[in-house]
Amino acid sequence: MPPKRASRAKASKAEDSQDVVMAGDTPDAVVPDVAIAADQGSLKSILEKSAKRTRELFAEDQESLYITPTEDQTSQRVKLQSKIYDEYKHVQVLPYPLQKRMEEQQNQKKAKSAPAPSGDASNVDSGVQMILDGMPKKASTQQSSALVMHKPTIHNPFPDTPGGGSSLVRRPVAKAVRPEWHAPWKLMRVISGHQGWVRSVAVEPGNTWFATGAGDRIIKIWDLASGRLKLSLTGHIGQVRGLAVSPRHPYLFSCGDDKMVKCWDLETNKVIRHYHGHLSGVYALALHPTLDVLVTSGRDATARVWDMRTKQAVHVLSGHTGTVSSVKCQEADPQVITSSMDSTVRLWDLAAGKTMTTLTHHKKSVRAMTLHPTEFTFATASPDNIKQWKCPEGQFMRNFEGPGGVTGGGGIVNAMAVNADNVMFTGADNGAMGFWDWKSGHQFQRLDSLVQPGSLESEAGIFCAEFDKTGLRLITGEADKTIKIWKEDDEATPETHPLDWKPSLMRKRY
Repeated sequence: MPPKRASRAKASKAEDSQDVVMAGDTPDAVVPDVAIAADQGSLKSILEKSAKRTRELFAEDQESLYITPTEDQTSQRVKLQSKIYDEYKHVQVLPYPLQKRMEEQQNQKKAKSAPAPSGDASNVDSGVQMILDGMPKKASTQQSSALVMHKPTIHNPFPDTPGGGSSLVRRPVAKAVRPEWHAPWKLMRVISGHQGWVRSVAVEPGNTWFATGAGDRIIKIWDLASGRLKLSLTGHIGQVRGLAVSPRHPYLFSCGDDKMVKCWDLETNKVIRHYHGHLSGVYALALHPTLDVLVTSGRDATARVWDMRTKQAVHVLSGHTGTVSSVKCQEADPQVITSSMDSTVRLWDLAAGKTMTTLTHHKKSVRAMTLHPTEFTFATASPDNIKQWKCPEGQFMRNFEGPGGVTGGGGIVNAMAVNADNVMFTGADNGAMGFWDWKSGHQFQRLDSLVQPGSLESEAGIFCAEFDKTGLRLITGEADKTIKIWKEDDEATPETHPLDWKPSLMRKRY
């Protein structure tokens, strides 16, 4: 029995030695156990690195990597937490409306979708939430006199909802309106004939002729197509400051520094009515578009409403404390709008003869005003800026801003006009001419009026301006005793004259 056991032990020993030789592929030598363990450790590390790289490269959602971070991802998780904390620590609390909206969206998603399997979007959200929960919390604040960062106030625009009952609502940010492209304007014709400054201009409703009044106390009628003189009307003993042609009667109305308001019959070319009542020079007049009413204003700080037929003063619109430089009439309320050199603009109730609204946004005297022919808006100009308003309440809309200020040379805007193509013109007493886009307030062209040969450079001022009924011609009366007619450049295209506009980052100023 013992000899057989010894033979079996020898046989098993020989088989073990044969297995070792086959595993190492070295039939001549035997590989030690230490080398085998080292090879297995290096192979394990290589497999782990390969699996990690594969996971990072081919994961469907990278955020899912941080749901259950391993030991190798701890540093990356700490780095991500610190970056989120540094960038978003001031906005951890969302405004109430946005927070409520996000909660509603999440509830809708949960109601529509079934329980998602692991690795889905819900797990991603939970992983991100875990990272956010692990962020450091702010320490409890103590009363201190040191300077601390202001904590933004969360405004609740819906007082009936929870989350605070503050009545202050954040004002919506005004977006920059891209202006329309308009062709540049150029000088078409220069008309000479007056012996004084041309102070007023009016275009006939049929668009065949226009009238001008000047410092030589003469009213001249010109042919619009050819620019030839058709008629001269004399009767004023002071410079003629205002003209208006009635669209429903053959009447021409004029006013001047001689305190007179005259009604001319264009069939006989004679004065048929006088309107007496102003205590000083009359600077402007306007006709009501539907009523037989005439409104005049002047240096006596009042605007007077006249019955066109009976010559009686219907109202005396008093309230301004300075010269009323301009007056406009329209069909709907406010039917009368006046601008004054006391730096205010007033909107009047024509039926009651009282002020509806007083606009006090201007800081200097308002010398010019214009109404848009199709929109329910108007604009006023003063030496500091040009402002656009919305009727009927007189709501402020925008400021017209151009390079170098309102006029580019520090001049005072004396004349304004706007046509149906949303082109607004402004003329200053230093000859600066600005063409603006009505919708955006962008100045797309600026010119300097050229004086007539033989005149002084100081006689480049512009006192009156008006578009014809088509809006294709602009008529200006200037200090060099000439009348200039301007038109658009027919050969200009958006390619030859591109729009030079950049969005303004300036805040909305009043």
